[in-house]
Amino acid sequence: MSISVSTTQSGITAEAFEKIEKKLIQAHQKLYDATGQGNDFLGWVNWPVEYDKHEFIKIRDVADKIRSTCEVFLVIGIGGSYLGSKAAIDALNGNFFNELDSKSPRIYFVGNNLSAQYLQDILHLIEKKDICVNVISKSGTTTEPAVAFRIIKQFMKNKYGKQGAASRIFATTDRSKGALKKMSDFEGYETFQISDDIGGRYSVITAVGLLPMAVAGIDIEKFMSGVADGFAEYKEASILKNEAFKYAAYRNILYQNEKKIEILVNYEPSMIFLSEWWKQLFGESEGKEGRGIFPASVNFTADLHSMGQYIQEGERHIFETVIQIKKSQTDLVLPYDEKDLDGLNYIAGKSISYINEKALQGTSFAHVDGGVPNCLIEIDEMNAFNLGKLMYFFMISCGISGYLLGVNPFNQPGVEAYKKNMFALLGKEGFDDLKKTLLF
Repeated sequence: MSISVSTTQSGITAEAFEKIEKKLIQAHQKLYDATGQGNDFLGWVNWPVEYDKHEFIKIRDVADKIRSTCEVFLVIGIGGSYLGSKAAIDALNGNFFNELDSKSPRIYFVGNNLSAQYLQDILHLIEKKDICVNVISKSGTTTEPAVAFRIIKQFMKNKYGKQGAASRIFATTDRSKGALKKMSDFEGYETFQISDDIGGRYSVITAVGLLPMAVAGIDIEKFMSGVADGFAEYKEASILKNEAFKYAAYRNILYQNEKKIEILVNYEPSMIFLSEWWKQLFGESEGKEGRGIFPASVNFTADLHSMGQYIQEGERHIFETVIQIKKSQTDLVLPYDEKDLDGLNYIAGKSISYINEKALQGTSFAHVDGGVPNCLIEIDEMNAFNLGKLMYFFMISCGISGYLLGVNPFNQPGVEAYKKNMFALLGKEGFDDLKKTLLF
């Protein structure tokens, strides 16, 4: 088993797990029978075995073309349109991929903020490079990526001319409708499809995530094999055999016991964006109708010197989910020093991975003693297969968990509130109504 869930340090009894199993089975059935709320956005559930194989081949072919043509690959998107691929590239290719991999284009992510400084920095960085662009948006009207794309599109036209720019821009968007699809048809961009029944935060296993991954040199066939393995394993409706059941049960039992904040813990800096992807997945799926576990994250051991104090002794409304990678992709051994001025000879000859593992174990023991329940998610090693399975594991767990909470895990009505106000303030629509609301 490449991914396992241990709740031995959660404080949850076997009886509590048995008590919730019937509800778990019902929630699980809603996912696989498409009978629950949001069932028009469940295309991702069977996607591991039903995805378009012709488009998959096209993704690999286009990625090879980009890798042989471009020095820089810009990915324009926000939320689910970039977090999944960013998480995968960092986790699999390491912390300094752009600086160390001479065979792949440097990959930069834009359109995920409205900072003029960030965008200007990107333009300075790429001005003398050969560029390809992947703009990702189902509608094409999401403000942040739309603003960035208009700037980048003008940059590309100035650099390559209209036709040359069009040959270097690839759009991942709706099959038949929306502003970006219309623009792609007009300008002649090659397109990839975002299925109507797959929401952004569940789209990492589609062209949304796969094209940037393939450009980064990731074996997307192995990634999708891992996703398919998860599909087969997590279909089984048993708390004894289904690790996604265990995880969904763990978090919901604790939520019912007034643990309102879940902290995802990792011990590898390359996993930081996996946490960011996870936060969107659970936060946007569950935070509705006055309900939901608040998803937070920390990167240990660095954050033990900042957030560690609060976790150890702060308000007891938190619990932790710890990700442990059992086998490191690389390692170093601490050398012996004759003078031992730093006092580290007691661990000389030990690997850094071993020391990191003991830090994980010691921290978990301390936090559990301090009243913070822990769940451990163990991964054999970080590779494309296991990452695909891990991401699908979280997606299935999230769907089950949302149904246990009694909310629709596949919509995001609250996200529209800030957009409505922003559009009004920018003069698009609704400004008079906003003035009345704010008592201008």
